[in-house]
Amino acid sequence: MAYLGRGWNAIAYFIGGIIISIAQLWLFGVPSAAVFGYLLIFAWHLIGLLHGYRTAKKMPAETMFPWYSRWYSLFLIFLIAALALAMLVRSLLFQPFTMPASSMLPNLQSGDYMFAQKYVYGYSRYSFPYGLGPRHRIFGYGPERGDVVIFRQPMDPRIDFVKRVVGLPGDRIQMKSGILYLNGTAVEREPAGDLTYQSETVHAFKETLPSGRSYMIVEQVDNSRGDNTREFTVPDGHYFVLGDNRDNSLDSRFDMGFVPDDNIYAKAAIVLFNSEDKSRQTSWIQ
Repeated sequence: MAYLGRGWNAIAYFIGGIIISIAQLWLFGVPSAAVFGYLLIFAWHLIGLLHGYRTAKKMPAETMFPWYSRWYSLFLIFLIAALALAMLVRSLLFQPFTMPASSMLPNLQSGDYMFAQKYVYGYSRYSFPYGLGPRHRIFGYGPERGDVVIFRQPMDPRIDFVKRVVGLPGDRIQMKSGILYLNGTAVEREPAGDLTYQSETVHAFKETLPSGRSYMIVEQVDNSRGDNTREFTVPDGHYFVLGDNRDNSLDSRFDMGFVPDDNIYAKAAIVLFNSEDKSRQTSWIQ
């Protein structure tokens, strides 16, 4: 439509396409609904094509076109718009991440390519590039127990970490013989069989928080370095995080310590694919 000098129509189709693309991202986790998303995109393009054809057919031959309808102007406009949109979406809505290690097995694997939701917790210092966000969280609230969060490592804010929140401000956290204790009470867990990952067998468990929220964790051996700890009391404005791969995770049990609220800036939402395992399917993160 921009090529025909219909600037406002072009903007409307552009915004509509963005909205449909964002909606399709949400539909990835449901295979039957994902097909509907592709059909919606196809229908939107078809509507635009027919609209453009009918508009061009009705235009007089002597029509004078505005400056932005020329091909080089359109190329420059869409290049700038695409870059600006990518930065806006990455800063405010969704940000892609690649899982570099296996500390979150079995829910996240090394090589997983995932999207994280930036808007769920509002916006804080590291929500924007180069730490240019607000010093304290705005337009949102902190994570809940069981959330898989992305945050800047307290000891080195240049590094992104992915862990699960198990302790909120004021909670008392302790590990005893590999069992998670929350405020003096053992968190329920039950065996879920063995899993094999990269030729290594691990023991899986289903862990259920007091809220009823459940997720899978794995252990490799008994009495590892993090299976027995002192009791930690989470200070105000901080969170206690653990890796789901309890015997292979650098987390709040060790030198990293508590995670400041301002360091948490996204919630891991969906795995799209795995660069190392082509059989891995799109799935929502528990």
